[in-house]
Amino acid sequence: MNDGREPRWPARPEEAPRVDLLAIAAHPDDAELLCGGTLAKAARQGYRVAILDLTRGESGSYGSVERRAEEARAAARMLGLVARATVGLPDAALENTPSTRLAVAAWVRAFRPRTVVLPFPGGRHPDHHVAADLARDACFVAGLRRVPAPLPPFRPTKLLYALAFREDAPPPRFVVDITDTIETKLAAISCYASQIENRTWIGEVFPGGDRPLLEQIRVHAAAAGARIRTAYGEPFLTLEALRVDDVVALPGRSL
Repeated sequence: MNDGREPRWPARPEEAPRVDLLAIAAHPDDAELLCGGTLAKAARQGYRVAILDLTRGESGSYGSVERRAEEARAAARMLGLVARATVGLPDAALENTPSTRLAVAAWVRAFRPRTVVLPFPGGRHPDHHVAADLARDACFVAGLRRVPAPLPPFRPTKLLYALAFREDAPPPRFVVDITDTIETKLAAISCYASQIENRTWIGEVFPGGDRPLLEQIRVHAAAAGARIRTAYGEPFLTLEALRVDDVVALPGRSL
């Protein structure tokens, strides 16, 4: 929730606000595609939400770094984020190394999110593979007291892997109902005109024949929503079992 204010764009971890939910992604537009509806929903529910882009997308085939930054700002406003930051690691050359883990861990310590959304470690872009493992490892390193990263140690409580558009992903552990925020998700994606204009595919979103890109994204969201008997959804995976204290109150239907 940003109370209608302009999202902050911190240049250094020390300038970042504390948030409840943080999405970490390889490139500008990745978070919007994978979990934009969930981020917008959390913001509407009053949570403080932010995105951390690992790269500026400088190696992409379309759009300049400057234009993509402008598009990312517009999308941040659309989603209701309180902040968005860029680590500045090299696009198309992401590596999970001690130095990159420390760089990302510094931002995790700064934002101090309870929950972090990561890309699923799959797909065809090598940055997406690396981003998942790098972000997870950085979240762990951020909690180590003797690691030489700025700011006090901190470790998120929950890591969620976004499964949207991943052909190699396992079934989701849960699906977030984004029926009320699907239009916001699509509007945020539309901010990236340099990436989507006259395209039928983007990143891991493969074409559905001649179907327009935004319609293809809507189809994927509808398929995920059908799993929970709702119009639109976004699927997620947790690697650990989820604790349940009241089996009678479990949401959703089995039959």
